[in-house]
Amino acid sequence: MTTIGILGAGRVGTNLARALAAAGHQVTLGVRENDETPTDGLKIRYADHATTASTTDVVINATPGDSALTRLTALRPELENKILVDVSNATIDAADGLPGDLCYPGSSLAEQLQAALPGTQVVKTLNTMLFMVMTDPGRLTVPPTAYLSGNDEQAKKTVTGLLGDLGWEPAWVEDLGDITTARATEAMILTVPHVIRRNGFTPFAVSITR
Repeated sequence: MTTIGILGAGRVGTNLARALAAAGHQVTLGVRENDETPTDGLKIRYADHATTASTTDVVINATPGDSALTRLTALRPELENKILVDVSNATIDAADGLPGDLCYPGSSLAEQLQAALPGTQVVKTLNTMLFMVMTDPGRLTVPPTAYLSGNDEQAKKTVTGLLGDLGWEPAWVEDLGDITTARATEAMILTVPHVIRRNGFTPFAVSITR
C-alpha cells in the first residue's frame, strides 16, 4: 500500500482518488475549505494542499495546469524527496473554453516543475486522454497508451506500478525517457479540443498502435 496525496478535487482528482482508494491505497485528497466531494463510501481523507503533500509518499498534481507551477512551487518543502506525478496540461483556453495553446511552448509544465522542485522526482503521465480513461483504460476498443517522462528510473517504476493498479497493462505503458520528453506529450493536448468539438466527451486517448 502506498500513501497517495492528490492535489485538486475536480473531475480528474476525484476520479483518481476513488480508483486508487478502491485499489487499496491510503489516499488523501487535497481540497480547498468546504470543497469536499462525494467518494462513494470509500475511505478517503481530506486535507489542505500543504498537509496532503507533506503526509504522503506520492503526490499527484491534478490542479489546473496554467496555475500549477506557482501553486506547487509554494509547496517545495512539503514535496522534498517525494514523487510528484503530473497529470495536468498547462494550456491557454480558446474562446469556447477548450485548450487553444500551450503555456510553455518549447518546454512543458513537467520540465518547469522539475526545475522549480529539484528535490522532487517529477513523473509526467496520463495527460493524453480524457479523465475517465485514466482509471478505466480497458473501456476503449483499442488498447490506449500511457506515456511516462521523468529523470528518476525508480520513480517511474513506482508510477508504473500505480498505473497497473488503475488497470494499465505493462504493454500499454510507454517510457519516453527523461523529463524533457514531456513537452511532446503535453503538445498532444492541442489535438484534444478538435476531437471533442466533433465527437463530444466520448472517451478516447492519444495512443500508439502497433
